[in-house]
Amino acid sequence: MALLDQLTPHLSFISDPSAWAALATLVVMEIVLGIDNLIFISILTNKLPAEHQKRARRLGISLALILRLALLFTISIIVQLTTPIFTAFGHGFSWRDIILIAGGLFLVWKATREIHHAVDLDAPEAKGSDITGKVSMTMGAAIFQILLLDIVFSIDSIITAVGMTDHIAIMFIAVICAVVAMLIAAEPLSKFIAANPTIVMLALGFLLMIGMTLIADGFGYHVPKGYIYAAMAFSALVEALNMLARKRRRQ
Repeated sequence: MALLDQLTPHLSFISDPSAWAALATLVVMEIVLGIDNLIFISILTNKLPAEHQKRARRLGISLALILRLALLFTISIIVQLTTPIFTAFGHGFSWRDIILIAGGLFLVWKATREIHHAVDLDAPEAKGSDITGKVSMTMGAAIFQILLLDIVFSIDSIITAVGMTDHIAIMFIAVICAVVAMLIAAEPLSKFIAANPTIVMLALGFLLMIGMTLIADGFGYHVPKGYIYAAMAFSALVEALNMLARKRRRQ
């Protein structure tokens, strides 16, 4: 009975239609925000030996779920990360800004490095690899990099979620739904990227763009997500037409 009394306040949203609308919106938003993370995970795990790729994807996404749920328990601390701690260049920088800038720099570095390996086949790291960028990487290194970026995306998505709803239960449900969707989509997306080498370069371009938008956001220049995903969708459509044209020529 005592446990039920503790849970009742968190389940009050069940009878609130506006809360259900917020839940649906938040689930969609979390899934869309997870696309960035999923592309990175797919490219990274495809560099592992074939027998370890599936396990690494599941482990990385599962740890991401644990990380996000753990961060939700510290939501009061996460929200305070938006408070400026110093001012430079006329902009007050908070811990969130610093995390976004660091994550953006990491993405730009990683995407640039992978593009360099794909283009410069004489590079020591790229020797013996094809355009998919299959170079040696340990399971531990892959998981570490996945979790590193998970922290950036998790904190940003949680801060966004706080602005949409006050119900902690809705945030938990949305995060779980988004991660389940990532688990379902990870395998087919990774196979598709591995089977279509030119998609790798497009995906790396996406990561480069996402990294730059994270850096811009950290410096106070917010780029609407709609513009980013519209550009990604248009680029993906053009590449799909190119793939169709190549297939027709081969036939």
